[in-house]
Amino acid sequence: MGTLVMKFGGSCVGTTSALTQTLNIVLHESHQWERLVLVVSALDGVTDVLIEATDMARLGDQRGYRRTVANLRTRHVALAGTLPLEINEKAALEAEIDRLLLEMLNLYQDIANAHTQQEAMVHYDATIGMGERLTARIVAALIRQNGIPSVAIDGTGLIITDDTIGSATATLTETQHRVTSHLNPILDRQIIPVVTGFIGTDSSGRTTTLGRGGSDYTAAILGSCLQAQEVWIWTGVDGLMTADPQVISSAQVIPRLSYEEVSELAYFGARILHTHMMEVLREQQIPVRVKNFRNPRRAGTLIHQYNPHTSHVIKAVTSIPGFGLTVPLSSVIPTLEEIVEQVVKAVPPGHADVATSSRSSTYYAVYFLTPTAAGPNASHYIQTTLGSSLKANRNTQHWELKPVSIITVIGDYLNEVSAVTAGILQVMSGIPILALMQGPTGCSLSLIVHVEQSTDALNRIHQLILNSG
Repeated sequence: MGTLVMKFGGSCVGTTSALTQTLNIVLHESHQWERLVLVVSALDGVTDVLIEATDMARLGDQRGYRRTVANLRTRHVALAGTLPLEINEKAALEAEIDRLLLEMLNLYQDIANAHTQQEAMVHYDATIGMGERLTARIVAALIRQNGIPSVAIDGTGLIITDDTIGSATATLTETQHRVTSHLNPILDRQIIPVVTGFIGTDSSGRTTTLGRGGSDYTAAILGSCLQAQEVWIWTGVDGLMTADPQVISSAQVIPRLSYEEVSELAYFGARILHTHMMEVLREQQIPVRVKNFRNPRRAGTLIHQYNPHTSHVIKAVTSIPGFGLTVPLSSVIPTLEEIVEQVVKAVPPGHADVATSSRSSTYYAVYFLTPTAAGPNASHYIQTTLGSSLKANRNTQHWELKPVSIITVIGDYLNEVSAVTAGILQVMSGIPILALMQGPTGCSLSLIVHVEQSTDALNRIHQLILNSG
């Protein structure tokens, strides 16, 4: 049947029972496809722990980051110890875990010894991407134990990226050469490669990471380079949902979505897929399936090209944190464009995007969103950094900076049916709308509201989705 790329998230590999279920899926699909490629994430929570440990190293907290490494060793060795591995395989796996953790300790020491912030950040991606490297070794060992040749491969040897720290973008032409020369020969020998998600390398050889959800991006890149028939994303939920089920309990699985709709969902807050994933797969029209690894027979969500005959229907609603900057007009303050440039320069690349801006006779207003790839603490960091920057500028002493929520409705051809927008505005009656914007793809409509009214807005619009479904 050709080539299948399957990505397994942290919930699929974090426990003995989860690994057993993942193994069953791999064994089944290995008989259905000519070539099978796996991409794995770090165990649940590990990346966040690694980020904290990196911060400890920057502060010189040797005891803190050493304790983190010891805890990671305990967790991974204990997980490996529960697996039915032969004694030699288990010993080799434990030795490899120790080698990687020693490498990580050395990186933390380099960060602690760095004289400047820039020097310390050179090692940042190498430390936070270590979780995937540990997982790949465990999964490959488990597959080998079940009679199928398998090898763990670090994405640093395959995925070539730019040099953006924390959220790099792949260079597909160079990556294609690496995949052709390094990965294809392994597949031709009927070996299942277990590739680390999330990490790559720039042109200088420095380890890079692909942002939050970067393992999805890795799977998409490999699927494109290998001209895969499909890419499957295995998670702990039944598919992409009409809303975040942790916020909206009545959320339902969406059977089908287009590439464009999923791109908007990911960008505006849905945390299940990487924002750049669809860009890579759309050109070759490689379908994506999002499935629950605990219920593999369920269809999940199929992501594919637009169907021109699809009805104009609202399919999902999502939210993402943002903040609004209001500045009074004055002859001594910068122009709106200068204010935006000042904000973008004040925060790390990829941590803030302009959602919309406006001007009245007395005020400038700019609304920024915080992409999911920027991480959970990005919004607080941006507001703190931006506030300090504005206070330091004597020309912008009178300003207001406040958090907001950006509520986005997803559906195909929303821009062609005015009744849909009217219906959304009608259910929002009584909730102040700070700004309203139509996405350029025509499949998203975003409303900016006060944070305290975000949940109410989500519930109202989600009920509209259920009623129109």
